[in-house]
Amino acid sequence: MAVSIHPSALVDPGAQLGEGVSIGAYAVIEAGVVVGDGCSLGHHSVLHAGVSLGRRNKVHAHAVLGGEPQDLKYAGQPTQLVVGDDNSFREFTTVSRGTAEGGGMTRLGDHNLLMAYAHVAHDCRLGDKIVMSNVATLGGHVQIGDWVIMGGLSAAHQFTQIGAHCFIANNAAVTRDVPPYVMAVGQPAVPHSVNSEGLKRRGFSAQQIQNIRRAYRVLYRSGRKLQAALEELEALCATQAEIRPFVDFIKRSSRSIVR
Repeated sequence: MAVSIHPSALVDPGAQLGEGVSIGAYAVIEAGVVVGDGCSLGHHSVLHAGVSLGRRNKVHAHAVLGGEPQDLKYAGQPTQLVVGDDNSFREFTTVSRGTAEGGGMTRLGDHNLLMAYAHVAHDCRLGDKIVMSNVATLGGHVQIGDWVIMGGLSAAHQFTQIGAHCFIANNAAVTRDVPPYVMAVGQPAVPHSVNSEGLKRRGFSAQQIQNIRRAYRVLYRSGRKLQAALEELEALCATQAEIRPFVDFIKRSSRSIVR
């Protein structure tokens, strides 16, 4: 399929465009950008140097990908924003590329939806099938697992981690790590419950969800200290594989978990 470029778009000859790429009016594509097959770039969208898009991504009007990190230590080093396949960046979304100190790369996986005015800061790592609702914001170096939903106006402090299948409520402020499966609410965010409805939609069985709920109660409702709770949960992993991501996440948390 042929590439379609609106006459008013500014596309540097050094950009690499795959088959079937569509570029709208007044879009700006800088040198060194890589755009995979079937991508659609809306009018007034901007892709800065260092951006690499996979296939079939949709960048809507006025979205800006790969802008300079909003980090005072950044001194112009060449860094990257690497995006997988089938992502959608809605209007006025901004995603910064990485910093040299943070590994040089911001990375997004596949099938993510970033709604209007969402922001992903430098050096973040996002998995697959994530939804960031309108104005959801990530500070630098945030890591988010697969299937996470962030409600409108929610935010995550730099260096925090959010585990797979979490639900972050609207207006929540994540200042500590959120283990997998947890629904977190408030400012600062605290654990509310297990994201049971989300787990049902993703094919978890009733028994698996019940096991996760019991693990949640051991951690958050039993009154046990963290080490004692982890020891009990570790023993369950041998027969309940769905508990293993919960335990492993807590063990590697560097900012402490929401409590």
